[in-house]
This record gives sequence, structure tokens and C-alpha cells, in this order.
Amino acid sequence: MAIFMKASLPGVTTDQYEALNAELQSMPGDTFAGCLAHVCVPTDAGIEVYDLWESEEAMDKFGAVMMPVAEKQGLSAAGGRPAVSQVHRYWLPGS
Repeated sequence: MAIFMKASLPGVTTDQYEALNAELQSMPGDTFAGCLAHVCVPTDAGIEVYDLWESEEAMDKFGAVMMPVAEKQGLSAAGGRPAVSQVHRYWLPGS
């Protein structure tokens, strides 16, 4: 079942987000497998990330790859575990 995820990342800048994203995109394989949509929003406190995942398992698999890269870049999990909600229905315009 699809899930919606919101992660608040206090103190993380858009430059740090871009560096993390660039490294993840350069990794072999499909690092983002199961991610249906992704949005990054800068806030006064840091950034917020909103994802639509095909399942919580897919999100957790990504997290297992992403967290060591984030930690290597000096980013911590200060925001804690993301908020996750079950999705009743989703659609993407044009699909």
C-alpha cells in the first residue's frame, strides 16, 4: 500500500540537500526504487521533504542507503523518524 512521508530536517540547507541528492543519484542501481513522487521545501528552520512511496518497505530500503551517505556528509537525523501516513488514493496528472 502506498504511503505519504513527511520529514522535517532542521538546520539542513538547500545546498546540503543538493549535495546529498547528487551523491545518491550517482550511486549504481536504482537508489530511489519505489519513490513515486518527491518534493523538497525550504523553510526558515531548514528543509521539509515530502515523498510518495509505493510502500513503507521501499521507503525503509531507501533510508538504509541514504542515511550512511547523509552521515558521511555531516547531516544527522535531528528531525527523527519521518511521519508516515497510509494513502487512500493518489493520481498523477497526465498519467
